[in-house]
Amino acid sequence: MNWRKILIPIGIVFLVFAAWRAYGPQGILTVSGGLVMWALLHFTRLMNVMQKARNSPIGYVGSAVMLNAKLKPGVNLMHVIAMTRSLGELLSAEGQDPERYRWTDGTQSHVTCEFVGGRLARWELVRPAPQAPQAGRPAAES
Repeated sequence: MNWRKILIPIGIVFLVFAAWRAYGPQGILTVSGGLVMWALLHFTRLMNVMQKARNSPIGYVGSAVMLNAKLKPGVNLMHVIAMTRSLGELLSAEGQDPERYRWTDGTQSHVTCEFVGGRLARWELVRPAPQAPQAGRPAAES
């Protein structure tokens, strides 16, 4: 169960009630102004991340290896989109939990991320095998 969906609204109601008890209508206005500012800051961050991601192809990342090194369990999808500056290629059915996204770089290495409840649970880096020299062609000498 996602406790954030329950605790945050309860915390907001408690904060507004405490402000009303302490300062009356002026306290409610102050707390409401702070909550609106908090919501606007999150909305602004969301819009900035999406504006940066709109210029990149879906599922593309500069380096899958660097993305793999930077990922940490528990971060949300918006944080990963901000790191990659690209929307991930959706691999799972829409609305299904867990959600699976993939980011691929120019060398065809890719990172597949699995989000459970909106948070990164696990990820996997896949790198293509190096191609062996073809028979009949001499290998480059050093």
